[in-house]
Amino acid sequence: MSKKLFVVMLLALLLVGAVMPAAAQEPVTITWFVGLGTGTNSEQIEVQNQVVADFNASHDDIELVINIAASNETSRDTLSTLIAAGTPPDIVGPVGVAGSNSFADQWATNIDQLAADAGFDTTVFDPALIDLYRTPEGTLSGLPFAVYPAVTYYNIDLFDEAGLNYPPAEFGAPYVMPDGTEVAWDYNTVAEIAKILTVDANGNDATMEGFDPAAIEQYGMNFQWARLRLIWTNLQPSDQYYNAETNSISVPEEWTQATQWYWDRIWADHTAPNATAAASEVLQPSGFASGNLGMAIVPLWYTCCLDNSVGNFTWDIAPVPASFDGEQHVAMDADTFRLVAASAHPAEAFEVLRYLVTDAAPALASVYGAFPALPAAQPTWVETISARYPMGVNWDVAAASLAYSNPGPMHHESNVPNYTAVYDREFALLSLIEGDTGADMDIAAELETFATDATAIVQGQ
Repeated sequence: MSKKLFVVMLLALLLVGAVMPAAAQEPVTITWFVGLGTGTNSEQIEVQNQVVADFNASHDDIELVINIAASNETSRDTLSTLIAAGTPPDIVGPVGVAGSNSFADQWATNIDQLAADAGFDTTVFDPALIDLYRTPEGTLSGLPFAVYPAVTYYNIDLFDEAGLNYPPAEFGAPYVMPDGTEVAWDYNTVAEIAKILTVDANGNDATMEGFDPAAIEQYGMNFQWARLRLIWTNLQPSDQYYNAETNSISVPEEWTQATQWYWDRIWADHTAPNATAAASEVLQPSGFASGNLGMAIVPLWYTCCLDNSVGNFTWDIAPVPASFDGEQHVAMDADTFRLVAASAHPAEAFEVLRYLVTDAAPALASVYGAFPALPAAQPTWVETISARYPMGVNWDVAAASLAYSNPGPMHHESNVPNYTAVYDREFALLSLIEGDTGADMDIAAELETFATDATAIVQGQ
């Protein structure tokens, strides 16, 4: 072969190599497990499948696969089995703070580092929401997705009937009493106007001498469907509930004060319903939705259950009252997607997480009935919920509430050892406070007993 021919053939081979595509690299498979929270009904499954299809169409290097549990009841067992078998999913959600606690040692806590590596700017979220997922060590265990700030639902018709001004529409604004004086919108004010909103069968309210607490037909306030630690945290958040160093539970002084405040509303003023009243026809269905309750302090997810109010009575939402310390604190139920620490592909799993909490947030939040943490996705939620409740609700309160979110250590569902058993003990204490014998309880003694019992539970005794 001549040297000239050899050179020509070599150049030809190089040219062919240049124009031929390189062997395609197999995409990394990332599995998304759904079932610890919402996401298992047919409408949600359809949207989630579309999210997966859209993600895969825009990513050549990752193939997202969704695994939807057969039901919420079996999802924990299913996930436990996958983890035990060494085949865990890469990402799990949506799941709330309490729902995450059962698998607290399985979640990745280096989300901040993964975000930095990916060049993802977490400042697209309110810093207060980021802090909700901050670990005691200062690292990040999640990104905000769906948030449900506690707000004050109030019945406009009952306020009008009582001649009361409405709660303030903005944080920091005062409440105007019937005589025109301005006072702080706090729990002391709530206690006073709840008396005026609580009315018996004879038309007497709880400020009147002839008021009959055995014949109440309209109540002033409640904490709708709240667990005890949420009630305590609404009144005054604290990070002194669980002490990791001593592995013990205590009831902070401010929660003793909060217990007394709530007890007074039920048994002294009779402005908040006890358990029997809450189950009565007066407050069916679901308390505030009956139209016979002036105010309900409850997370925003309560929009789930107010459809019967449309056309029957008019309501709006306002900021939660200031806590005992005079500051605004907002208890925040929250759902997110957790990265599994055992994932073999953390960078790719983070890319899925980023997609779910940003690009897919409008579609997912709407089908989950969730208020998006991402500001850019909030208008879609507002448009959807306004069509459902067309009475002109001040949804701006929801967005404004996010900046006042309690950080992770003060969250009402922050983890403790043997979380579910401690939750059951909390529920027993709340049942005692609200139950038929609650009027005779010794608050100090019961709180001391609770702390002793809860400490024994976290210590596995």
